[in-house]
Amino acid sequence: MRLLIVEDEKRLALSLAKGLTAEGYAVDVVHDGREGLHRATEGTYDLVILDIMLPGLNGYKVCAALRAAGHEVPILMLTAKDGEYDEAEGLDTGADDYLTKPFSYVVLVARVKALLRRRGQGAGASPVLAHGDLRVDTAARRVFLADDEVTLTAKEFAVLEQLVTRAGEVVSKAQILDHVWDFAYDGDPNIVEVYVSALRRKLRSGLIKTVRGAGYRLEAER
Repeated sequence: MRLLIVEDEKRLALSLAKGLTAEGYAVDVVHDGREGLHRATEGTYDLVILDIMLPGLNGYKVCAALRAAGHEVPILMLTAKDGEYDEAEGLDTGADDYLTKPFSYVVLVARVKALLRRRGQGAGASPVLAHGDLRVDTAARRVFLADDEVTLTAKEFAVLEQLVTRAGEVVSKAQILDHVWDFAYDGDPNIVEVYVSALRRKLRSGLIKTVRGAGYRLEAER
């Protein structure tokens, strides 16, 4: 999953980005409201973490502009303010959740995961994605093949999550790069092949098919 952090407190923003990257997310960071709006409009993000007090445009205006343009990306608003009025205003502009500073990093991660589950599967749905005897628990970030648990790195899990979410469909290398690696990544795009190869070794070689010139498809072995 790919996240955008719009936060002008650079130390906080980079700290959050580091922690969320370790959780297996691809994370982009900007420090200005106008740039945040531009990036959120142009990019493909699964969630936006949006501060309210920003230079350029404040978070309320960024959120309202995204919703007015028809963007349904989940938005978690952050603010140093406190009070019912601020929370109501944030939610009225279209935010999905609200967190007041200072906050626990553990709580932020829990809110992020909850919003992502709600977006991808609908409220109340199971966070476990099943495909044949493969089960991917997106909440606990655990993978099971038949009765055995398979240990994956954060990036391996993120690549597999992209494939299992669209099981049976062709997922291009570019789509995987967009969601698993951040905007600043300018390395070799063949890095995707490295992680797919690792998944084939840890799971089953026939589980992930290469569709020449198009990408990869997760399908049941016959």
